Amino acid sequence: MIANVVGVEVILTTAQVEDVPALVASAAALFREDGGRRDPFMDVDWPSRDGHDYYRGMVTGARSLALLARTGSPDGPVVGHLTARLRGRDELRPDAVVAELVSMRVDEEHRGHGVGARLVEGFFAWAGERGANQAVVSAYAANTGAIRFYRARGFVPEHISLRADLDG
Repeated sequence: MIANVVGVEVILTTAQVEDVPALVASAAALFREDGGRRDPFMDVDWPSRDGHDYYRGMVTGARSLALLARTGSPDGPVVGHLTARLRGRDELRPDAVVAELVSMRVDEEHRGHGVGARLVEGFFAWAGERGANQAVVSAYAANTGAIRFYRARGFVPEHISLRADLDG
C-alpha cells in the first residue's frame, strides 16, 4: 500500500523477521510516549530489553499482524507500526471473531497526515480477510487524541476499566 503524505511517499509493508529491530524500536517509543506518561508502573524498557521474542512472534504468527510504515521505499526508514492479532474463541460469544489492534504508533513528524489511517485500513483489510466480524482497540482514557483518532475510524466505546491506585 502506498500513500503520499506531505510530499513524502509512505509505503506500508508487512514486517519480516529482519524488521524485528525496527519494530521493537517503534514499540519502545510508544511505551515511552504513551505508557510512560500515563502509567507510573509501566516498564518502558521492556520492548528493548525483553520484547524481541514477542515481536518476532507478532511477525511470524499465523494469527498476528505486524505492519510497518516506511518512507521512500519498501526498505526505507520506519515511521510507524501497527501490531494486531486474532483473539481466541470465546465461549460466551461463540459467533464473534475478534481482531485486536494491539499497538500502533506513528513518528511525531508524520502524525496528522494519514499514516495512522493507512495503518488502520491495512489492519481492517487483514482482519476481514481472516473472517473477523469485530475489531477492538484499547487506549488510555487520558489519551484523548488516540480516542478521537480511533472513533473517527469507526471504533465506539464498548466498556470502561476503572483503576484505583493504593498507597501502601
